Formats: sequence, structure tokens, C-alpha cells
Amino acid sequence: MGRIRVLVVDDHRIFAEALAAALAAEPDVEVGAAGSAAAAERALERAAAEGRAYDVALIDADLGGEAAGPGARARPGGEPAEEARRSPPPTVSPPAVPLSAVPPPAVPPPAVPAPRRPGAVSAVPGAVARSAEQVRAEQMRAEQARAEPLRTDQLRADQARAEQLRPAVPQPDGITLLGRLRRAHPGLRAVVLATVDDPHRAARALHAGATGWVAKESSLARLLAVVRGVLRDETHLPPALLTGVIRELTTARRDRTESERLVDTLTPREKQILRCMVAGLGRQAVAERLYLSPHTVRTHMQNVLGKLGVHSTLAAVAVARRAGVSPAEPVVPPSIASAP
Repeated sequence: MGRIRVLVVDDHRIFAEALAAALAAEPDVEVGAAGSAAAAERALERAAAEGRAYDVALIDADLGGEAAGPGARARPGGEPAEEARRSPPPTVSPPAVPLSAVPPPAVPPPAVPAPRRPGAVSAVPGAVARSAEQVRAEQMRAEQARAEPLRTDQLRADQARAEQLRPAVPQPDGITLLGRLRRAHPGLRAVVLATVDDPHRAARALHAGATGWVAKESSLARLLAVVRGVLRDETHLPPALLTGVIRELTTARRDRTESERLVDTLTPREKQILRCMVAGLGRQAVAERLYLSPHTVRTHMQNVLGKLGVHSTLAAVAVARRAGVSPAEPVVPPSIASAP
């Protein structure tokens, strides 16, 4: 079979390093590791560009986990993710002092020279009396010089506060990432590493393109047997999961059949509207896309909801997705479409 290139995708650093080291001890296995979805995508793209594509990806089902607080991601059992445990707690900047509350700097009043008698000599040789405009200009420069540090501190405090309030970008879980990687790299085999055997998630993983499901507590021999099996186009599931997975797949197929029946009751125009709804387009956007009035689009949308037996756009989109309805294609601007 030759050498097998395996990519371990797990954000639990200790487990990932231990697994990678154990696999690398096999004479026919070459191992890489990625601690996040973005790192896994970069590693696969780089390997494909170099002509050394990975054969199998071992993906943690709980990759990313749930948000346990600002900037932290909790793993099953309440354990924080490795990145969260290594990150220092966020610091809170003191409230910035508004510039309006800062008293203006004290500037001594300009010295007014005593009136000179005809023929008298100035007490200070070379002294020139300052005009009122010069005094005001000096006062403004002094105020700006004193206020500049306060403005800088306030800007930094505002930036820190904005960073803390910025919503965290949700990371895909392992199964979502699996489907994305399989679409981008069709030749890649994917095996899910799971802490808990869950028939629903296992069925979802199979639907996304997985060909293996292995418990993290399994032996290295078991994992290697699954890796070599999926490279022979075999599907490997623990025996305890088979009944539950078959039930989940049967239910999903029944739901799909019912959804397909409902979608088939729509007219061609209503199916167009439904595809636009799946693409996330609002009423006005649909009207502009299909050259219809917003009132006509509203009527079509109400008919779609009624025929599908739902009461909201989200529910209609869920039925459409179960039926395999694809979203409407994005509109390409003429300048882009005509570009060479």
C-alpha cells in the first residue's frame, strides 16, 4: 500500500501530540497535526500544492466545542480548550477621562509693558510687545500639547473595549469541518475521533462523508485497522452504533421523502421563490432578482409556506434543505461576467 499520510485534527494539544507520536512510530505512516479548522485547511491545501496530499484525516468530533466565556471554548466535561487555558485573562482598561472634564492649562497673563515716556529706553534690550493674537495662538498650542496624551489614552481604551465586545467568530465543529474538507478534497478519507458514541452524530458524520468512527479510548491497533480499512473503501463503525445509525438514516430518508413530496406540490415560480429563500434573500431582493413586484413576491412566499405546511421562512428553508433544494445561484455583475 505504500506510505500513508495522516493528518490529526484536534485542538486538545496533549492528546493530539500523543496520538501523532504513536502513529509516527509506525514504519508506513507519515503524520501531520493541526489544532484548528483553519490550520487543517491550510495544511491540506499546502500538501496538495506540493504533490504530497494527505490520505486520511482523523478529526475530533468536538473540535471547537461550546463557548464557555469571552474568548474561551469549553470541551465536553467542562474542560476548557487548550487555547483558552493558555490565554491570559482579558484586562479591563480604566475608563477614559473625557476631554471636556480636563481643566485648561494655566497660562500666565501676558506682561503688559509700562507706558514709555518720550525718549525713554526699554528696560529689556530687544524686547518686543506681543499682540493679543500671538497670545491666543500660544495658549492653543499649549492646550493641544497637554491634551494629546489624553486623546491617545482614550483611543487605546476605546480600542481595547471594542476588542472585548467584538463577538467571537464561531468555529465549525468537527463534523461540519469534515464535510467542508471532503468537498474541497474528494480523495481524502475522513475518520471521526469521538469521546462519546452518539448515533445521531455518527449518522450526520456519514452523511458529511466520513467513512469511519473511532472512540478516542480505542487502542492504537484498532485505529490503525480503521485507517487501513477506509483506504480500501470500507466503512467502519463500532457494532454498538450500528442499530442506532441505521435508525437515524432511515428516519432522515423518511423525512426527506416527505419533504420532497411537499416541494413537488409547488409551481415552477414558487420553486424559484423557495430557492431564493434558501439562499437567504429577502422579499425586496427576490423581487429585484426575478423582476417582480414586492407584493407579488409576498403572495408567492405565502403560497409556499401554505403548501409546505409551515408558518415561517426558516421552517420553509428547513423543509427545502431536507428535500435537497439547492440555493439560488448568486448574481454575477456584468463587469465580472464579461471579464476575460
